[in-house]
Amino acid sequence: MSNQPFAYVTNGNDDNVSIIRLSDNIVVLTVPVGDVPEGVAITPNAQFAYVTNLGNDNVSVIRLSDNMVVQTVATGNGPSLIAITPNGQFAYVTNQFSDSVSVIRLSDNTVIQTVPVGNIPFGIAITPDGQFAYVINFGDDNVSVIRLLDNIVVQTVPVGDGPIGVAITPNGQFAYVANFSNNNVSVIRLSDNMVVQTVATGNGPSLIAITPNGQFAYVTNQVSNSVSVIRLLDNILIQTVLVGNIPFGIAITPDGQFAYVTNFVDDDVSVIRLTDNMVVQTVSVGNGPLDIAITPMPAPITNPSFVKVTVSNIELTAIVRDIN
Repeated sequence: MSNQPFAYVTNGNDDNVSIIRLSDNIVVLTVPVGDVPEGVAITPNAQFAYVTNLGNDNVSVIRLSDNMVVQTVATGNGPSLIAITPNGQFAYVTNQFSDSVSVIRLSDNTVIQTVPVGNIPFGIAITPDGQFAYVINFGDDNVSVIRLLDNIVVQTVPVGDGPIGVAITPNGQFAYVANFSNNNVSVIRLSDNMVVQTVATGNGPSLIAITPNGQFAYVTNQVSNSVSVIRLLDNILIQTVLVGNIPFGIAITPDGQFAYVTNFVDDDVSVIRLTDNMVVQTVSVGNGPLDIAITPMPAPITNPSFVKVTVSNIELTAIVRDIN
């Protein structure tokens, strides 16, 4: 594949990944992976995509030059979400059924450590400086803060009910946590890990992506079939964008011009133009699309999207498991 951007979409009910060429929003390839693929993250050098397979307790490694699965890495039980460190050396995978995080060394794709966290860990994001990982514990209504130097949980931060997704601002000052059951977002100030504000969203907020310039957060609302747009300067909800049925994953292009939203029930992806927050296109993908990741810009890599969080709602996961 060339240096033009692509989006990688996990299709939970088809056990594969759809690859969308963003220049014309055409699905150019479908890559078979494991059972119930859920999360996806791309290395900062755009050489590999890592896909969590919920049903197989492992991760598929896709080489992006030819989109071949070149390796499979065993993890804990129920791997769901994944984030890659800014230096591209490690991947952190939340294991929702074993209440832990698997640390994969990417040089040889070996799990070097398993970190115990809270109950039903889902979302995960890594700070831009690569020093900490923030893990959402859906069952405990809190966030575990892992110090990556030694992979120790150094703090636990209470948030709202049923937290799922998390994203960190490009300047590393704040984390935004989507609370599914409270229909809001908790804003954590990372200097002291205090919740400093709560922002109302639509119904069932799940996944969050922040624009590269750090000015806006986009939150998928599963229950109200919409995306909430939060202005981060004052944490005000400024707009609600209607998308497809049960929107789940979201990723923003490196140039900050578009957001791509997976619609789980409609088997497609909504493309939102961020200049006016209009849905300008809908792209058909596989059955039950869950997460989405977009390849970063060619070197020098300045795009913070490698810390994009992939998250999963426990109810949605149950739907996927029943179908499969």
